[in-house]
Amino acid sequence: MSKDPNENPPEKLTGIRLSDIPKTAVGVKAIASALSHIKNEVGLSKGIHLLSKINQKNGFDCPGCAWPDPDDKRALLSEYCENGAKAVAEEATKNKVSSLFFASNSVQELSELSDYEIGKSGRIIQPMYLPEGASHYEEISWDAAFKMIGTELNSLDSPDEAIFYTSGRTSNEAAFLYQLFVRQFGTNNLPDCSNMCHESSGIALTETLGIGKGSVTLDDFNHADLVIVMGQNPGTNHPRMLSALGETKKRGGKIITINPLPEVGLINYKDPQNPLKWIGKGQNLTDLFLQVKINGDVALLKIILKLMKQKEDTAPNTVFDHQFINKKTANITTFLEDLDRYSIAELLPQTGLSIEEIEEATALIINNENIIICWAMGLTQHKNAVDNIRELVNILLLKGSIGKKGAGTCPVRGHSNVQGDRTMGIWERPPASFLNNLEKEFNFKAPREHGFDVVTAIEAMHKKKAKVFFGMGGNFISATPDTTYTAEALRNCNLTVQVSTKLNRSHLITGKKAIILPCLGRTEKDFQATNEQFVSVENSMGVVHQSKGILTPCSTQLLSEPAIVSGVANATLKDTNTNWSELVSNYDLIRDKIEATIPGFENFNRRIRIKGGFYLPNNVRENNFTPTKTGKANFSVNKPSEIKLEENQFLMMTVRTHDQYNTTIYGLDDRYRGILNERRVILMNEKDMKSFNLKKLDLVDLTSHFKKEEREAKGFLVIPYDIPKKCTATYFPEANVLVPLKSKADFSNTPTSKTVIITIKKR
Repeated sequence: MSKDPNENPPEKLTGIRLSDIPKTAVGVKAIASALSHIKNEVGLSKGIHLLSKINQKNGFDCPGCAWPDPDDKRALLSEYCENGAKAVAEEATKNKVSSLFFASNSVQELSELSDYEIGKSGRIIQPMYLPEGASHYEEISWDAAFKMIGTELNSLDSPDEAIFYTSGRTSNEAAFLYQLFVRQFGTNNLPDCSNMCHESSGIALTETLGIGKGSVTLDDFNHADLVIVMGQNPGTNHPRMLSALGETKKRGGKIITINPLPEVGLINYKDPQNPLKWIGKGQNLTDLFLQVKINGDVALLKIILKLMKQKEDTAPNTVFDHQFINKKTANITTFLEDLDRYSIAELLPQTGLSIEEIEEATALIINNENIIICWAMGLTQHKNAVDNIRELVNILLLKGSIGKKGAGTCPVRGHSNVQGDRTMGIWERPPASFLNNLEKEFNFKAPREHGFDVVTAIEAMHKKKAKVFFGMGGNFISATPDTTYTAEALRNCNLTVQVSTKLNRSHLITGKKAIILPCLGRTEKDFQATNEQFVSVENSMGVVHQSKGILTPCSTQLLSEPAIVSGVANATLKDTNTNWSELVSNYDLIRDKIEATIPGFENFNRRIRIKGGFYLPNNVRENNFTPTKTGKANFSVNKPSEIKLEENQFLMMTVRTHDQYNTTIYGLDDRYRGILNERRVILMNEKDMKSFNLKKLDLVDLTSHFKKEEREAKGFLVIPYDIPKKCTATYFPEANVLVPLKSKADFSNTPTSKTVIITIKKR
């Protein structure tokens, strides 16, 4: 049994180097970095062949982010980004984790490695089993693994004692089968990674606009007058978005960036798809940067709204789109009355900005008609996260910048099929209409009681109310908050099962027994009983398209995710009308069932074979808001942050490095922030450092404070950085131990990883 991950080890520093922050992103250095990873992990010849197929209409979908591909012509050799190349290199790596590897390395020894070192061990090539009380994983057959899982599940007092987690990598076909099995087993305990990232977006958008997805397409960026980018860092997390922003600029559009940290990619970039632009100064993107304090977004948006209202009051019909408001919206009177309750003077200190900066941003909003607002976790991981999203929708509604070309909402989703998983029914709170369709098509009684989300699942395991954890992809322990508490929760389980491609920390923080089921990667060929198969995914903008691997699987003992679900279902369900083996023999049969149960998938098997795929229905794009409770787009009343810091306290947000995607750590460099070969750092304002007698590279311990609870993370190096006063930033998963599980967003229950109250103690 491995020790507490927060003690693993408490301060393993790796030799920090600091460099100048670059003035431009992407370009030659990004290409060189991508090729270096490809060469080291895969080999250049094989790697270049792989790269030529990423995101192509006859290739495979990038296993990284969910940014959409162009509908028409695609770049011949570079329809991917640096981190996409890294993701492919990680999956196609030559390194393999066999039974000999596990025999040579105990769970305890492996747990003492960093997340980076664990990940670099390689691909898992055969099923593995950790018996109760054992120190080493041992080999197990697929049949024995399935039988053990089925026996453990059927021994539970209730199906609700099992947790079935899903990451965003899972294909539509696997996700649909997975949720079907779980519901036939008898529970809605289907937490997924959305619970920790864009759940707040889905709730806010469903309430205000009638769909929990964004409304824009990639082409809308070609027609936008103004794009507002809030709480995100595209240069690292979804670099291909920079090309879309570049198109906005080329066509005369403006860009406002709102974020606590200045991110190089949003300031200037060099298009990697155009060799003529690899040299020179690059393309400037941001016209106005508003360096807002952490969680000062609602206050900022309210000031903008008040300034818009002031201008409309003095010059009627020059700011608000009254025709749109009167015909398409509800609740504007309540919204405006609440807006009048706030004064700019009381809101301004929360933003950390000058009124002149906000007036400049407001003028851009007032003077432009087609406005897109983009955001990511910088808005969604706060207590008032849903308020953040609803408030930006208020701006779009006042302007009528919704439901038309070049305007609308753009939540930028993370993992490659996280949006598709939800469409397929991976949700702990499924609508009755979806369950009705499942019952009709598969002839069983679906459970109706809502299941556990990520936070409540952790609490249930910690209280021993849940006894089996099944993870369909992902790295649960490194993705979740309150690491020590979550580790205790997992250890309380009788069995933990992980479906994985590569070794990660979740294989080392286990229940009494543990099983690893190795699956095919996105890059690998998938042969089933009838012939070679392909899968489908849904990108951030609602396009469903196919993905087909091109590599021979790295092991003959790998199964596809649909085949794994089928194996577990056959070993578990004693009374089922579903022929699981037949469905897996030909994925067209799975798609037929998707078509029969989920609206928008008519003629699925025909349309998925159209190169580039097809768009799912989106009521907002059609300027139709009838799915909301009022039948119209809803203005809303929202609250600014209520956080009050004591004199010695700071707000901390967790962020990614440039050598990282979600919990996968490709390397130890954060090139665009000038921090190399180290992850245990805390970014601080220089004036704050001086006030607390801290110098560059001082070693400090961090303590988080929530109500009367404290959590500690030891051994972080102080880095002076351009960040607002009283604000700090750390990397996850290293700082996840500081995020309280009970500190969560209203309505969405998302952990507040971007607003952690901490104190800092110098060694």
